[in-house]
Amino acid sequence: MRTLTGNKPYKCQVCHKSFARGDTLKLHMRTHTGEKPPKCQLCQKSFAHGVHLKTHMRIHTGERPYTCQLCHKSFSQAGSLKLHMTTHTGEKPHKCQLCHKSFAHAGSLKTHMRIHTGEKPHKCQLCHKSFAQATNLKRHMRTHTGEKPYKCQLCHKSFAHGGLLKTHVRTHTGEKPYKCQLCQKSFARGGHLKRHMTTHTGEKPYKCQLCQKLFAVGGNLKTHMRTHTGERPYTCGVCSNRFTELGSLKAHRRTHATVKQHRCNKPDIKNCSSAKQFKLHARIQPQDLKMESKSIANVSQYTKPFLEKSFGCGICDEMFESEKEFLEHCISHGYFHLMTFIDLY
Repeated sequence: MRTLTGNKPYKCQVCHKSFARGDTLKLHMRTHTGEKPPKCQLCQKSFAHGVHLKTHMRIHTGERPYTCQLCHKSFSQAGSLKLHMTTHTGEKPHKCQLCHKSFAHAGSLKTHMRIHTGEKPHKCQLCHKSFAQATNLKRHMRTHTGEKPYKCQLCHKSFAHGGLLKTHVRTHTGEKPYKCQLCQKSFARGGHLKRHMTTHTGEKPYKCQLCQKLFAVGGNLKTHMRTHTGERPYTCGVCSNRFTELGSLKAHRRTHATVKQHRCNKPDIKNCSSAKQFKLHARIQPQDLKMESKSIANVSQYTKPFLEKSFGCGICDEMFESEKEFLEHCISHGYFHLMTFIDLY
């Protein structure tokens, strides 16, 4: 009768919450005492309420008594079935009062709100980095443990995240599911499509709060910020020099190499250890680039990608900076239909 009348004579002396029944108050008190008398006899896990133990036991038994009448998928908890039903109805009853974005689950809204509040309650005990979601913390922990549980069945390469494995598999299948609706170009990653779209819109949503410079890609802003902070996260393993960008570190590593990578035939100039040196040299003496034959394959082998944009003759090896000069030269050989165009970028 008390549930009908609203009478709640049993009051918690700790938080002053009231209850209609004494046994309900008794169960509530465990939230304050931490008492968990119901215990699973299989894994020794303890619970505050017997009903929670009953639900937990389904993990061991595999019982799933709640079934969706639309797709026949089964669940161990009624709440899980209720959440699942929103995938069929499209219902998103939980709405953010700040940006009006809607969510199917209250938990998703709660997580979303941390974007606005900046709250990051999940903290790494090793490096003290914080995260908004527990799953992000779990993923982060693998950077400390080195765990890579996701393995490619084709090349046996392992990954820390399932998403990385899924993306990697596309290097084998050639799948590019993300397609630009404006130019029909396809991409293997959603992030690459998003970055590509800025070439159409000209949008630069990432703004430096220190110098107001705008960037189309978040990664470019992150790299730019190092010019303000002085951070140099990439370290050379040979001489310990530090760099702001990975590309700068890779270029630096060539200075330690014993074999020069970019070769030139000119006797009075040494081989070049960096693409930049070779590029400058090639502009001065393009005819001195080492070429074993007059085929386009050999031309591109020694020039790509170090010339800005060049036009090479497949007969006499002469190089031209402009397309107009190149076309006129080809006609002089009388082989206009056999012209070789080298577009190196």
